[in-house]
Amino acid sequence: MDSPAIATHKVWMVVNGSVEQHEVEPRMLLSDFLRQVLGLTGTHVGCEHGVCGACTVLVDGDSVRSCLMLAVSAHGADIRTVESMGSVDALSPLQEAFREHHALQCGFCTPGMLATCADALQKYPLRSDEEIRDALSGNLCRCTGYQGIVEAMRVCVKSRDALRQAAGAAAPEDDRP
Repeated sequence: MDSPAIATHKVWMVVNGSVEQHEVEPRMLLSDFLRQVLGLTGTHVGCEHGVCGACTVLVDGDSVRSCLMLAVSAHGADIRTVESMGSVDALSPLQEAFREHHALQCGFCTPGMLATCADALQKYPLRSDEEIRDALSGNLCRCTGYQGIVEAMRVCVKSRDALRQAAGAAAPEDDRP
């Protein structure tokens, strides 16, 4: 006896600047869509429970655990993965800061950590190491001890604030609950 066919849903989203249209099963996770359908394996899957942060991507500018979001829920969204942040030949300033400050070792958490850092740099003042650590608290790293990551973020915060000051804009207000 044949099992019934699973209905699919047509979704479209902008992923790293490219419009993607695909048929997906209703239960397909965004992390699986990115990795299996689009071949963007920079999004890592660790715990599959939203605890480790390895699968974090930016969805409409917000950091999101892609292992907790269905691909159909991303319909019409702007998705940014680590692949959009730079290349081997041209690292983004954040990636360069991670490299310079030894903010990665095995690299498994790094894509999600970079997405979380990019989001935090856009939204929060990050005036102290404690605030940086708080912003990163949802991402687990078993290798680095976090100090290199905090140092890389500190450098990026200073650069961000200098650029904003030069442009006459204030640093982001801390509006976290």
